Amino acid sequence: MSLFTSSWEKQLWLYAFIVLATIVSTLIFGQPLVEVFASQDLRAAIFLLVMALVGTTIVIHGIKTRPSRAEITIWLGLSAVYIMFFLRLGMPERSHLMEYSVLAIFIHMALIERIGQESKVLKPALLALTATFIIGLLDECVQIFLPDRVFDPNDIAFNGFSGLMAIGSRMLLQWIRKKTRKA
Repeated sequence: MSLFTSSWEKQLWLYAFIVLATIVSTLIFGQPLVEVFASQDLRAAIFLLVMALVGTTIVIHGIKTRPSRAEITIWLGLSAVYIMFFLRLGMPERSHLMEYSVLAIFIHMALIERIGQESKVLKPALLALTATFIIGLLDECVQIFLPDRVFDPNDIAFNGFSGLMAIGSRMLLQWIRKKTRKA
């Protein structure tokens, strides 16, 4: 019996693992890279690029068919909220939101693919959110033992909240799609 129900599910779990490995690698390489990218202009440019990529990831995850006007309106509104939310945070919090949003999306997509292959997965969104939160919790707990790193309960909240924002956006879009198709 195979661990995965399809090659696509296997790929999605691999992508989630790659994101997780990248997050974990920042525990080791994060501080030296902060010094390399000390320029605020360079950080701002990188932030804008990453924010655009994460936004595109969320939109593509949520849209499988041609969107209606209502859906486009919702995506524009959600984008505005995300942008303002990101701008109010410091750089470390922004990176947590971006990293864990993408991780949550890949986990959620893998679980949805498993359901599509007729496997039983109860509440894939809740399971993806829980997994993202636990990974964020473990990431933060490891920092207790690392020099130059600080355990911060706020980061745990940011990690979980980022998964909630990403998956919640997708679920909101699905709900609106159902409502507008019935009307």
